[in-house]
Amino acid sequence: MSTEDRPPAPRSLAEELRARGDASLGALLRSRPDLITPVPTDLTQLATRAGTRASVVRALERLDRFALQTAEALAVAADPAAYGELLGLMAGDDADPAVVAALPHALDGLRAQALVWGDDDRLRLVRTARELLAPSPQHPSPTGLGPTVQEATAGMSPGRIQEIVTAAGLASTHDSVSAVTALAGLFTDRGRMAALLADAPADSLDVLERLVWGPPYGQVTADPAPRLRWLLDRGLLLPTAPGTVVLPREVALHLRRGLAHRTPEPVPPVVETAAVHRPQVVDSAAAGQAYTALATVEELLKDWDEGGPAVLRAGGLSVRDLKRTAVALDVPEPAAAFWVELAYAAGLIASDGEADERYAATPAYDEWLELPAAERWSLLVTAWLAATRTAGLVGGRDAKDRTLSALGPGLDRSAAPEVRHRVLALLAGLPEGAAPAAGSVLARLRWERPLRGDRREDDLRGRLAEWALSEAEQLGVTGRGALSAQGRALVGAPAAPTPGPEAEPAGPGDKLPVHHHHRTTPLAPLSPAEQAVASAAAARLLAPLLPEPLDHVLLQADLTAVAPGPLRRPLADMLGVLADVESKGGATVYRFTPGSVRRALDAGQAASDLHAFLATHSRTPVPQPLAYLIDDVARRHGHLRVGAASAYVRCDDDAVLSEILADKRAAGLGLRRLAPTVLAAQADPAGLLDGLRSMGFAPAAESAEGDVLITRALAHRTPPRTAPEPVPDGPPVPDDTLLAAALRAIRAGDLASTTPRKPGAAPAANGELPRTGAAETLATMQAAVLTGEALWIGYVNAEGAASQRVVAPIRVEGGFVTAYDHTADEVRTYPLHRITGVAELADEAG
Repeated sequence: MSTEDRPPAPRSLAEELRARGDASLGALLRSRPDLITPVPTDLTQLATRAGTRASVVRALERLDRFALQTAEALAVAADPAAYGELLGLMAGDDADPAVVAALPHALDGLRAQALVWGDDDRLRLVRTARELLAPSPQHPSPTGLGPTVQEATAGMSPGRIQEIVTAAGLASTHDSVSAVTALAGLFTDRGRMAALLADAPADSLDVLERLVWGPPYGQVTADPAPRLRWLLDRGLLLPTAPGTVVLPREVALHLRRGLAHRTPEPVPPVVETAAVHRPQVVDSAAAGQAYTALATVEELLKDWDEGGPAVLRAGGLSVRDLKRTAVALDVPEPAAAFWVELAYAAGLIASDGEADERYAATPAYDEWLELPAAERWSLLVTAWLAATRTAGLVGGRDAKDRTLSALGPGLDRSAAPEVRHRVLALLAGLPEGAAPAAGSVLARLRWERPLRGDRREDDLRGRLAEWALSEAEQLGVTGRGALSAQGRALVGAPAAPTPGPEAEPAGPGDKLPVHHHHRTTPLAPLSPAEQAVASAAAARLLAPLLPEPLDHVLLQADLTAVAPGPLRRPLADMLGVLADVESKGGATVYRFTPGSVRRALDAGQAASDLHAFLATHSRTPVPQPLAYLIDDVARRHGHLRVGAASAYVRCDDDAVLSEILADKRAAGLGLRRLAPTVLAAQADPAGLLDGLRSMGFAPAAESAEGDVLITRALAHRTPPRTAPEPVPDGPPVPDDTLLAAALRAIRAGDLASTTPRKPGAAPAANGELPRTGAAETLATMQAAVLTGEALWIGYVNAEGAASQRVVAPIRVEGGFVTAYDHTADEVRTYPLHRITGVAELADEAG
């Protein structure tokens, strides 16, 4: 393309955005969704918003290390800078080929993010980004560079500047500006600088060596040592304040051989492998963990089924209740916090909302229990992927030094879902069966989202990644540290090439030939609809690997039953009521006690039902001691009846009622005899049942009709609750529909604001709407109907939102104007009283 054919260089970011196509603008709005919240009126407002401090900080924090290094180099380059200058700062005098190859892509990424604009011969970093990244005494540059010679000598006397120029071997000049220019020219001339430093004392060179990579500031006394005096005399060190000197930027760049950074990182670190296993071993191990995860969540919910721990006044579980839960689940407290938070994120537990507020299972838990095992697992891991609540923070402190509790406030970290997905995506990039070295995963994540100022103590993303690796293993997304087939499907990753049979003996530190260049497109997070499809696919892969539920147990003479594997749901539920779990593991041992048998009878089972149940589901004969236990408890069960009066007790044997009345333990129940076989009580039926059972009786509740009341054991439920919504990390990424509407509105507003007006038309400075009187507006509209000309109008809708539009009036009647709206590309009708003013367009615009 010739110089004459080349489009003019943009003079501002707004002009650069105006020259972009919809695809490029759409990519910008997707990567920086805060720019369309709310939708800007035109491209000038979009450019202004893209330069605000909050938006720029957010965009910089999402750059990878090399892109950030590129932006930092532009901040210490001239403004504007040519591409050659930027390349020199990034690749150095030796022109590192990896940097040379990667820099165009990094620069294109900064342009796409609207952080850099301009052609290659006039590259500009947006002003706010330059202010954030440029060196200053208060905010040192990540490059370690100091101010330029011109900046450092800004307050220096002309006489002192001339002394420095002369000592450096330069000719004295007539003014300070040309002297500073000559000094800067010396420092940027490689040959002359080499000759100057060749005469420097060795200890003076040592001083420069200590300052060259930053920080560039040093302290001096009023009478500097000779090694410092030599440097100060020649301007190689310049005073910035009393007792402080700085290494000028040009000198540092010469000593660094042109590099803005000590170690440019154009290529991301490779994710190394700690071990390689056969994919079948990984999938089996992950399936075992998935089954354990389901059993753990079920056990947690059974433990809380009658009403779980109380809710703290500030929200969440107390430390004591978390410890009790950990003991009940036989896991460490951090693991217990994870399972509690996971059940909460999946909507399986919530607060019951009562006056004495407690946690309990939700109705969704009963629906979850009815699903096949693989689908239950799918629901848990889908909730885990999207959850912003972070169990790893439990036990830590918030900004006000308050302890963070499980299920309490302050646990949301909006970066958590993105980090989990990215960790799994990195694992998906390895061959099947490859388990990564955790350190290399963290190094890769730090390259993709480097810490501002390298604040290692505040490495939240690193901690989130470590927790993600641990939690993925607990959930069965990974097995033996490697991503399982169901885990790969969960994140929508294609099947990876297997490393081959010879890879099995691979050990720690081995690297696999996996390409992780930053030009490759990373595995993108899935939309909710895509995630639902991926989760269903993961469940289908997991289902054949889970153990098949059994329909039998082994009864033993010592009043125990052994379940040699997972039990089918009806059998497990009934056995959980009839017996108490004594031990868990590969086989679960249940123990029958008088209390457990009475619990089954309270749930509406008859002795004959229990005998038939055990005979049907036992592979061994029903032991005689167990049959005797059931008959003995059933013989006494229901001898007393409790109902509502407030409450009453009735019994055909009046001697039993006399015994209850004479018992001192019954004093608190407020009993009195109404009839030989009936006692009335002040206590409610539930309290009366509990009181009589504590006295050694076995009463049964009855309905108003006198029938034995069948109640579900362990059935306390909260009202219907929705799972907690994840806290978004800023505005959500717009979908295609919203993006198309936003682009259309921005283009329309930009057309209206940039269309040329006729000379003398009402001005619209800074985006103000045109203003004309009602009579002039009506007359101009009517004239435009006759001539067919387009007009520029200001319009305020019913919600009070103002906009500028270019319209071609078709008809004016009844207080309304019907016109073809060029900005919206459709015919619309506007009330005249909502039009603020009208102006004619220039002839070339029409």
